[in-house]
Amino acid sequence: MTTLFIADLHLNENRPEITELFLNFLNNEARHARALYILGDLFEAWLGDDCILPGYQPIIENLKSLTDNNVPVYFVHGNRDFLIGERFCELTGCQLLDESTVITIDNQNYLIMHGDTLCTDDVKYQQFRAMVRNPEWQKQLLEKTPAERIALAKQYREISQSETAEKADDIMDVNQAEVENAMQQAKVLTLIHGHTHRPDIHTFKLANKDAQRIVLGDWYKQGNVLRLEDNKFTLETI
Repeated sequence: MTTLFIADLHLNENRPEITELFLNFLNNEARHARALYILGDLFEAWLGDDCILPGYQPIIENLKSLTDNNVPVYFVHGNRDFLIGERFCELTGCQLLDESTVITIDNQNYLIMHGDTLCTDDVKYQQFRAMVRNPEWQKQLLEKTPAERIALAKQYREISQSETAEKADDIMDVNQAEVENAMQQAKVLTLIHGHTHRPDIHTFKLANKDAQRIVLGDWYKQGNVLRLEDNKFTLETI
């Protein structure tokens, strides 16, 4: 059976055609999968399990239908939906994984993550990430009203877009030394991540062994899925 990996869907009410593509994916190909791994940024913004936007309800219901159909769905936090918690898991049947997790499939180990922690050259982003991942900051945010959270998310998004436009492309990509360090600590030769929106399969040497870093694509204009079957990876658009 095939194991599926996706990331960076950034689902929101402004792109209903992509939501429809994802729902079709859940109700067709994913139904026959061994498992589905979502490596972050499923949503454009998740403002807390107590503040689920109306447009997200069909997504939640279809994820629950998939897990009820005995297809395991595993979720890793992204930089847009790091506030997903236990209530989301109860509603969808998804299983929340640590942000850096080693999984074993057919006796092969793979390191999976969203990928933003690898972009260490982007100092401003890492500073912002440290702030929003602080439990005290999150507690203060969740004490705000839904309207206040939505306004704050919009403000942060506008700042991010402005700063991103001024950054060099290489700064926003992963740092190779950080990649190799993460893989060596995890004792793996394959890393799978998203975040950079630069789908590709990179090969390199790690301690004189063949290694690979597989980058998942985003779902802005089309879908992107990584399939693993018989220890072979294929990265395709849908």
